[in-house]
Amino acid sequence: MTILVAYAPRPEGQAALDKGMEIAARRQERLVVVNAIPGGSQDDPSRADAQDVERIETLLAESGLDAEFKQFIRGKSAVSEIEDLVDSLQVSLLVIGLRKRSPVGKLILGSVAQDILLSVPCPVLAVKSK
Repeated sequence: MTILVAYAPRPEGQAALDKGMEIAARRQERLVVVNAIPGGSQDDPSRADAQDVERIETLLAESGLDAEFKQFIRGKSAVSEIEDLVDSLQVSLLVIGLRKRSPVGKLILGSVAQDILLSVPCPVLAVKSK
């Protein structure tokens, strides 16, 4: 079984990574961390840069977990990439980070987190940053 973490280089992404690592260690399950964006702009704030990728890979290597980091920048939406991973891996839990949204923001549909919650067949744990 696999714990899947949807990672973005923001505090909520780090919170999801921390919680995913904690749960994978406790359950002794494989951990896959994914950073997925549609592609195009190098300045996309959801894209983990080379320094962030190196930091995560080092953190995973030093954790002692059976873990890997994947980054997809190939034209598909983040939701599609995560759905594909959930379908191809035996995912027991998907961990995502949530950010605080304004009251108006809560009315707007289409957030990545909401789309993931409504589309994947596995349990989803949503965490917020401190």
